[in-house]
Amino acid sequence: MFDVFTNIRLLDLLDISIVAFIIYRTILLIKGTRAVQMLLGLAVVLVFYLASRVGDLHTLNWFLSNFLSSIILVIVVIFQNDIRRALMHVGRNPFFGGMTYREESEVIDELVKACVALGNRKIGALIAIERETGIRDILESGVTVDARVCNELIRAIFMPSSPIHDGALVIQQGKLKFAGCFLPLSQSRDISKALGTRHRAAIGLTELADAIAIIVSEETGKISVAVNGGITRNLDATSLKKVLGRLLEPRRAKSKQKSGKKKG
Repeated sequence: MFDVFTNIRLLDLLDISIVAFIIYRTILLIKGTRAVQMLLGLAVVLVFYLASRVGDLHTLNWFLSNFLSSIILVIVVIFQNDIRRALMHVGRNPFFGGMTYREESEVIDELVKACVALGNRKIGALIAIERETGIRDILESGVTVDARVCNELIRAIFMPSSPIHDGALVIQQGKLKFAGCFLPLSQSRDISKALGTRHRAAIGLTELADAIAIIVSEETGKISVAVNGGITRNLDATSLKKVLGRLLEPRRAKSKQKSGKKKG
């Protein structure tokens, strides 16, 4: 045992550290997504394969060995959206790049005010918020806005009389960039039939990119937030502000938690 540790080189430690980091980042990436369930399914298949070898179940072993021989291809097909999102993380693009704490809070406040006002009047809206990875290649059409995040402007864009109300408003780097954009619809069968096109488009975007989508229902006026292919519904002003604060600036939220623990 001692000889094993004495023969380890610095290059071996570096190799192990890189692999451990990749595994750690992969776990963080798929945490809370449907990919976790798929990985559990693959783990069950692996257990059956090992059991078939131990128990001399030749037919089952032959079937599973052929399946596992193509495991790389299977993983690429099953996790194509997650792999795409992971590769896009290489070029990170923080949402609040170069903004002060006060400016960050104002952006979130303006978003919350606009969504609540639209919800109270039952005016449908779809707002896509870019986070660490770009979503421009996913968008279809759209009109350039390039303005600061403003409650009044957001409401004006989604007024039924507006020519660009029937599409998504895109926010990049804390600014309103594009309006009237069409997003890819999710093809998932797990989405409730009670959700309309806006909700399906919001989920579809977050399945493909590291983005947030805010939806205001035209039928009920309820506010929802989609992220990582999932959706949280029936948010009020307070809960929407908390969700956006946590998703848009996680580092700031963590620093607040640490400071709170120290005071306690």
